[in-house]
Amino acid sequence: MSDVVTVEHNGDIAWVTICNPPVNATSTAVRAGLLEAVSKVATAKYAVIECAGRTFVAGGDMSEFDAPPALPHLPDVYQAIEASEVPFLALMHGNVLGGGFELAMACAWRIADERTKFGLPEVNVGLVSGAGGTQRLPRLIGMEGAVEIACQGKMISADNLAELGGLDKVVGNDLRTAAIEFLSKSPVPPSAVSERFVEPIPNEFLTKKAAELEYSTKGQLSPLHNLAALEWSLEPFEIGQPKERALHLELRQSAESKALRHVFFAQRSIAKPSAIKGASPRAVNHIAIVGGGLMGAGIATACLSGGYQVTIIEQSPDAAERAYERVSSLIDGGVKRGKINAAKRDAQIASLNCVADYSQSTDCDLAIEAVFEDLEVKRLVFKSLAKHMRADAILATNTSYLDPMQIFEGIENQERCVGLHFFSPAHIMKLLEIVKTPHTSPDVLATGFAIGKTLRKVSVLSGICDGFIGNRMLTAYRREADYLLADGAMPHEIDAAVRAFGMPMGPYELQDLTGLQIAWANRKRQTSSRPKDERYISIADQLCEADRLGQKNGKGWHRYEEGDRQPKRDQYVEDLILAFSKANKIERRSFTADEISSRLMAVLANEGARIIQEGIAENAEAVDMVKVNGYGFPKWRGGPMQYASQIGWAESFRIMQNVAKESPNSWVIAASPTNA
Repeated sequence: MSDVVTVEHNGDIAWVTICNPPVNATSTAVRAGLLEAVSKVATAKYAVIECAGRTFVAGGDMSEFDAPPALPHLPDVYQAIEASEVPFLALMHGNVLGGGFELAMACAWRIADERTKFGLPEVNVGLVSGAGGTQRLPRLIGMEGAVEIACQGKMISADNLAELGGLDKVVGNDLRTAAIEFLSKSPVPPSAVSERFVEPIPNEFLTKKAAELEYSTKGQLSPLHNLAALEWSLEPFEIGQPKERALHLELRQSAESKALRHVFFAQRSIAKPSAIKGASPRAVNHIAIVGGGLMGAGIATACLSGGYQVTIIEQSPDAAERAYERVSSLIDGGVKRGKINAAKRDAQIASLNCVADYSQSTDCDLAIEAVFEDLEVKRLVFKSLAKHMRADAILATNTSYLDPMQIFEGIENQERCVGLHFFSPAHIMKLLEIVKTPHTSPDVLATGFAIGKTLRKVSVLSGICDGFIGNRMLTAYRREADYLLADGAMPHEIDAAVRAFGMPMGPYELQDLTGLQIAWANRKRQTSSRPKDERYISIADQLCEADRLGQKNGKGWHRYEEGDRQPKRDQYVEDLILAFSKANKIERRSFTADEISSRLMAVLANEGARIIQEGIAENAEAVDMVKVNGYGFPKWRGGPMQYASQIGWAESFRIMQNVAKESPNSWVIAASPTNA
């Protein structure tokens, strides 16, 4: 018998136990063990499938997806379970996902712990179910519920699944006892799920759902593939299931699925960079945050939601009161959206203190500076903190561009100093750049990663350079967009091309949303260090000087009407662009949407390769996760490095060489992008 699947007979019941940590994935060994178990339970009256550890089967083994499918195939295993003369009961806890949910649907009965979650998350890795999930689920709970689960990757609770008819019992006590009691009543097995009838559903529902999915997924195809597969359940199972399996195997080789699987594995690998190997995080209970503006309030809200005690330090009692109101409002917003209940809201508010006195940081384990981007102001903050906090308390700057070494200059025990770069709004955005100085100790870095995990952030280690990983790449991206602007494109064309690629918005829409003054201040800061022969486009500066700062005042790169955030073309801006080109003797030409997006993506990949080669980022996975989680790069494309790999680094390099030739002395091409 397989080591990962065991069978134990006890009276009328054969207990089939899967033990394949950490999530009991349906690996080749598990599949073989389950198939063997079907014959091993033949002398029992009933068979119960359960899982050891913290969860029932929580999916397939994606590490096997790049290889040809190995025998036994999962659909055949589940068909054997469903067709067995000994009826099976699925006894579930933890997460029942993908192949685990398919296994449960192949059983005659399903009993779950009340805390169990269910889902078919294959859509999130560019796939459809491969073992009957899209064919059995509509037969079990109806088409409408199946669409939400399969097409949107929605996880539902045990109670919700029971309401839809998908469970026979939900229990809050011992699962084995519940199974024994259930089977002691000698239940008659119902008809197999695969033999059930799918209630017809109006075509209007499917048409509307297809349109909604196409709009919301911005180019990702797997939700529509899942919808098509669900429609096959209207056919006999023996027709629909092979079609589902064939599509599943085909999609395994698609660029979309490979990109999404890259993201899945990358988010796990970057959480353990080599710089923290062997290091243990310090204990952190109380966090001081200096600055209670939008960024500081967002960081405070995130920390409170993570269970930390938070003290916000402001310049005056009035400012401290405003910070308290701001954080309270953000927490109340979570209650209104159903993210937290009133009890959690009260607990978080009770853990918040807003003051105008640095001495209140004495008992804090960590301080995060969140004031505006001014070197001297930040230095003053840390000098004040150092006077009151323990000598080993961690000091963190939230700077977006400034050099942490300059910020921490003169601070004692610099091994405790680190960058924790949150992204606005900090209580929502998933990315956290953890910036290592030459002095930062491994245990301080490990503490940053531990806090990021508690806050449910995707944490990425970065070295020091202007803008770190994300904003340095954003600067290069915007620079090429400005070159395109000067050479022949218009803002609406560039924005549209980037949206068509899969970004949520284009570079000029994004600047209007966040405010042009932020980048303007950074450009002015870089004036003295910018190479004199680098091509510089001053159109954005002219807009700022004309008080066109974006949505906040109704005009930036685009025009905005009151109460409407939809960008509209602005003749003033287009005339300004044409005048710039004419003054600089640029012969404007047209660019296709593909040309625009391919040039911008090549620039991102090139800058990412340089960042890796300079040791700022540990690897391509780190670069990709920064762009996916902090800058809206489409997850289904995997990040700029994965995208360059997918189209071929030689092709990306060729495009980048052309970009560089058109703007001499303005670009540094990565030494070896094919090895990035």
